[in-house]
Amino acid sequence: MVNFRTGQGYDVHRLVAGRKLVIGGVDIPHEKGLLGHSDADVLLHAVADALLGAGGLGDIGHHFPPSDDQFKGANSGELLAEVWRLLKAAGFTTVENIDSVIMAEKPRMDVHIPAMKEIIAGILEAEPSRISIKATTTEGLGFVGREEGIAASAVCLISSDG
Repeated sequence: MVNFRTGQGYDVHRLVAGRKLVIGGVDIPHEKGLLGHSDADVLLHAVADALLGAGGLGDIGHHFPPSDDQFKGANSGELLAEVWRLLKAAGFTTVENIDSVIMAEKPRMDVHIPAMKEIIAGILEAEPSRISIKATTTEGLGFVGREEGIAASAVCLISSDG
């Protein structure tokens, strides 16, 4: 019998000058980047939280606390890989699907989405067809619309045998 579990994740980081912008593991040319203890990759953080939630394993802050200097400037792809190792150790074998949304007024994300899908699929040992990434603006509303930050949300379905 297959055991299915769902999870959801959300992350937001402030845009600031002097940082590179990394979303979905892709370096995106922009005059600002996201501020955070790690590389502040909102998409990978939202995906990690969704997966951890589905596995009943807490959240990204529990496993990679911002108070721990070993994660300062950390590559979020490496953090996501560790999340996948934790899930496999807990008996989960398959990422059935991930559906995610990046909320950013600028820059445009659409040209970067195929590379993001490949990166996430590679980390999670999944087919790229199981990874959905969408992007939207907030039509000038709120912190995203004022270009103060970027947010991402994700839901996932994972499975284990037995």
